[in-house]
Amino acid sequence: MPSTSAGWPRPGTLARHVLVSALVLLALAVGAVVLWKVRLVLLLLLLAIVIAAAMRPGVEALQRRRVPRAAGIALHYLALAAVVGALLGLAVPRALTEVRAALGSLPQTTSDVREEARASTGLKHELLVGLEKRLEQLPSRSELVRPGVGATRGAFEALVGIFFVFAGAAYWLSERERVERVVLALFPARTRATAHATWELVDLKLGAFVRGQLLLVLVVGTILSASFWAIGLPYWLLLGTFAGIVELVPLIGPLVAGAIAVGAGLTVSVTTAVAAGVVVLTVRLLEDTIVAPRVIGDAVGLSPLLVLVMVSASGVVLGGLAVLLAIPVAAILVTLLDVLVLHRNPADAEVPSVLFPAGDSDTS
Repeated sequence: MPSTSAGWPRPGTLARHVLVSALVLLALAVGAVVLWKVRLVLLLLLLAIVIAAAMRPGVEALQRRRVPRAAGIALHYLALAAVVGALLGLAVPRALTEVRAALGSLPQTTSDVREEARASTGLKHELLVGLEKRLEQLPSRSELVRPGVGATRGAFEALVGIFFVFAGAAYWLSERERVERVVLALFPARTRATAHATWELVDLKLGAFVRGQLLLVLVVGTILSASFWAIGLPYWLLLGTFAGIVELVPLIGPLVAGAIAVGAGLTVSVTTAVAAGVVVLTVRLLEDTIVAPRVIGDAVGLSPLLVLVMVSASGVVLGGLAVLLAIPVAAILVTLLDVLVLHRNPADAEVPSVLFPAGDSDTS
């Protein structure tokens, strides 16, 4: 580097370095802003990749039986639609009955809420007073005319997001090998085998985790619904279905479901509330000690503390959708840490298996 006699760079050289550094910092700032603005698209794309990882073993198993890839993807989507349709057909009528019964037992107008609040004491009084304040903050009928358009727009955006995820998963399954070849070509030849093995290991972990979580949702939702019905808990189907769905939210979801079940039990008696708490706790212990190890095993290899931190941080920074992706992202980061920092060979890692044996995925 040209320098002056005192050891300092020449003024022109120093100005050039300052300019380059400023441009680099500006580019990083602009890149960060752009990523933040498109974070929802990136989250939806990541969700599509995770869903594709879950379907890949099944699609490849069908391919070995001479079923085209596109047809295999369509069969998976049709099976998913059939399962969702069957669950809705069985659960929705009963759930609607329970919802109407729950709403029928609540105050219907602001004046009713005020009367209930004056006649009640303790926790019920506080809840009704809070409900009264919320009702008073609601817009009038004339103010509700325009927001209807916003609600329609929100529903349309949700449908677009769902279509994007499933279409993205289908395209990713079709283009995955091509993308992998392009990415691996960027690595030096001596590290390509390790990069390929790491890619495959991450894909298998994500797929195993998603399939295992869906199984847990079905198992936990079914067991808790039946148990809530057996102990006479009101709204047992709604509460059991809710408890199954919130299994998708690690650690926090089961706690919320348990608290709501106990609260519903208190509307009947203390005995029912205690029974609901015991049921939730028992199912949770059985899930952690028997069901989850057999269904998911060590699919992601994450400690509960790391899961809690990732879930909380994702929810606070990126919103609710990121909570669902917290464990997959943590699994990717931990796998990369094992390979890059701890120098573990990804080819020697135990391949997780849920519903499909490890051989159903091409790991060559």
